[in-house]
Amino acid sequence: MNLPTETNARQIQPDVQAWRSEIEALPPWLRRSIGKASDISTVQRIIKQRQIHTICEEGRCPNRGECYTQKTATFLLMGQTCTRACAFCQVEKGHAPMPLDPEEPQKVAQAVQLLSLHYVVLTSVARDDLPDGGASWFAATMAAIRQMNSETLIEVLTPDFWGGKDAVEKQRQRVATVVAASPVCYNHNIETVERLQGRVRRGAQYERSLDVLRIVKELDSTIATKSGLMLGHGETEAEVIEAMTDLRDAGCDRITLGQYMRPSLEHLPVQKYWTPEEFEHLGAIARKMGFAHVRSGPLVRSSYHAGESV
Repeated sequence: MNLPTETNARQIQPDVQAWRSEIEALPPWLRRSIGKASDISTVQRIIKQRQIHTICEEGRCPNRGECYTQKTATFLLMGQTCTRACAFCQVEKGHAPMPLDPEEPQKVAQAVQLLSLHYVVLTSVARDDLPDGGASWFAATMAAIRQMNSETLIEVLTPDFWGGKDAVEKQRQRVATVVAASPVCYNHNIETVERLQGRVRRGAQYERSLDVLRIVKELDSTIATKSGLMLGHGETEAEVIEAMTDLRDAGCDRITLGQYMRPSLEHLPVQKYWTPEEFEHLGAIARKMGFAHVRSGPLVRSSYHAGESV
């Protein structure tokens, strides 16, 4: 074990104090119990035994205690390491991803069966290193789940599937692969308003993300589409409304609005904590715009109560 030097110790201590101060400064509406350890351990045990992952843990979702109590989880496919470097996200990045586990689709299907899930969300890290960005892996996992759990409904939350030469056509082909597997809902998050995309979502583009939602509707208009924004990066209300308008113009049916919470001092600082009343106001605007399902609140995340929209 490498112990910190005296110099390093002096550097570490202020960081710990700064992080503790930031946590203590959270407004009261962002403080919540993680839940009972006995309820949480049931899901964690099933996940760890199969060496699969959930975005609940990798992204440190504030709702994971509530979801685990209800024996629900959002499965994170294709490993823990992302090939992008978004400045808001806790998911591991910065080194080469591990090879795909050929047994992962079956392991996820087994976990779904053991947890008796009627509604499952599948997401993934971005895998720009794979020939199809991982699109066929989504399809394979969906097939494995249905083979063991024929009544389970599946929602997907995919990356933008962009990359390399002929990227526009590749993106369409990759989205088409997932659409052909017939999820009940196709989610892709724009995450923030257009002005802040470059600062918040490194390697992603606003129009490119809107294109994912457009392509889904062009290929199969019966599949519900969904997107979400994390507020608190310095956006204005007018910019949020503009982003919601752009989503509706792209055919987006459902929307989630939640508060960005800084995972560590290495991530982007929070510029503003939006109040519950402000979230309710934005939610009302979204409903007036015609979104069929709206979730707007400080602790709302992409997959929060996803099955309730069925």
